[in-house]
Amino acid sequence: MTVSIADNEQEAQNIFSRGSESQLKRALRRTIKTRSAQVGLVLVLSFLIIGIFAPIVSPYDARSDLDLKARLQPPSIEHPFGTDDLGRDVLTRVVQGARVSLQVGVMVVAISLVIGTMLGLVAGLFGGVLDSFIMRVMDVMLSFPYVLLAIALVAALGPGLRNAMIAIGIVYIPPYARLARSMALQIREEDFVLAARALGAGQRRIIFTHIMPNGLSPLIVMSTLSMGTAILDAAALGFLGLGQQPPYPEWGKMLVDSMQFILSGSWWVMLFPGLAIMLTVLGFNLLGDGLRDALDPRLRL
Repeated sequence: MTVSIADNEQEAQNIFSRGSESQLKRALRRTIKTRSAQVGLVLVLSFLIIGIFAPIVSPYDARSDLDLKARLQPPSIEHPFGTDDLGRDVLTRVVQGARVSLQVGVMVVAISLVIGTMLGLVAGLFGGVLDSFIMRVMDVMLSFPYVLLAIALVAALGPGLRNAMIAIGIVYIPPYARLARSMALQIREEDFVLAARALGAGQRRIIFTHIMPNGLSPLIVMSTLSMGTAILDAAALGFLGLGQQPPYPEWGKMLVDSMQFILSGSWWVMLFPGLAIMLTVLGFNLLGDGLRDALDPRLRL
């Protein structure tokens, strides 16, 4: 019986796919068993549920909630997180601001992950002048403080949540490009890639069938950790008035608006949005640490 080259490659790919699937299941089980990942997952899911069901959790509409007679009231039964300088319910603004922060984290990571990974793969696999050009552009971007570069991009594009997400996403591209390039340089010399190339596999098949599946672990970990940093950067832009614009609530903007009332004793106006930022970033960081430990081949049993 004659066996074609394509049949051999397909059989090898089936074996590789089964191995990758079982490896992924083991990594997920290790992640769930890790204490830090458990805490991080609980925090992330809690804010995700709060963001999804924000209208149910809070009885007010953050865009129209306004009562100057109830301004700067401390936490009470009617307003569990108190009210701000315009009489708006702080709980409502924190809960509905969760939607903005989680949206920022997902969109920023999606932009930087897709663009950065593709640039890194192209640079690592094709090499030569193209590799040098892409990496020098990344080096130039990394030479600027990333917060200042994001501020400059938002100032050029105009203030607003969408432009802030685009700016932060562009700033985050170089780390993903560098990671993807190093991953491609390492994996392209592995035996299974050389065998696939010898069997006649094309460049596209090698990239999407062999290199990317084997390089997902560090990219997944980096993506999880980047979400927390993206939320912090979006809060920083909101703090400067370059992020989400009124009347929509955003945690960073809430912090800058509350600074002037700290000395007067209205601590709740700053405390609760600050805690929301801290717990969300902590959740993503703990989840990322757990994924890193679970996907580390040196820790596999």
